[in-house]
Amino acid sequence: MIKGLGNIGGLLKQAKEFQKEMERVKEELKNRVVEGSAGGGMVTVQVNGHQELLSVKIEPEVVNPDDVEMLEDLILAAITQGMDKSRALAREEMAKITGGINLPGLSGLLEQM
Repeated sequence: MIKGLGNIGGLLKQAKEFQKEMERVKEELKNRVVEGSAGGGMVTVQVNGHQELLSVKIEPEVVNPDDVEMLEDLILAAITQGMDKSRALAREEMAKITGGINLPGLSGLLEQM
């Protein structure tokens, strides 16, 4: 037997376990929802842990036909905040798996979720 091959088997087993755990977390993130808001809650959005926009709620009082640009800005701000929270949630959950170690390529994987 070649010296050191036993360690490779152990590493492969750990890699498979890590991959299973990542898949579990990815599935869990799909069901986790964060909220973004703007205008003091006049516009709110819900985004899941896969950065999918689930809902947009606009309070009637913020709808002003003479100032559509303000409403557009509020919607954009709420969506941006929701997406930022969703990415942060995904990073936090993945950090639990990696023990906080930044693995090359992991941030790209999070963006693909």
